[in-house]
Amino acid sequence: MTDTSAPQAPNNGQSGSTPAGLRVLGQYVKDLSFENPGHPPVQTQPNIDLGIDVGATPHADGNGLYEVSLKLSAKAAADGTVLFITELDYAGLFQISNVPQNQLEALLLIECPRLLFPFARRIVAEITREGGFPPLLIDPVDFVQLYQQQYRRAQEAAANGQPPTQEA
Repeated sequence: MTDTSAPQAPNNGQSGSTPAGLRVLGQYVKDLSFENPGHPPVQTQPNIDLGIDVGATPHADGNGLYEVSLKLSAKAAADGTVLFITELDYAGLFQISNVPQNQLEALLLIECPRLLFPFARRIVAEITREGGFPPLLIDPVDFVQLYQQQYRRAQEAAANGQPPTQEA
């Protein structure tokens, strides 16, 4: 007689527990803007001011659904002239299951943006190229470090009795 059942995953000493789950249900552009106030010929390398912000909110439907938003902004200037300003709010809808509450925030603000970042990076590169500039290729982001900075700022703000800020 042959056993046709699926192989069982190792239990690792956890009886009756189901593994943590993270599913990407959708990704979308919430807001995108590109301003090209003037396009003078530029012979020098422009200075680029880059901003990154991450946020997460529970979805109204519940069931472990969260919307995670990755906001990228860039302003390029050379010789005192603003060349372009672009802002992207790129979001994803994630379903999270069986994650301990004390690990949920880190998962939402580190792993989810890490999954969204390559797509948002591509959109910023394309929009700057379509605006007549070389594509802006954003370097990889260390979302762990970004999360730790936001966490420290929130703790300092709470100690001083001020509301926390979240922008990087």
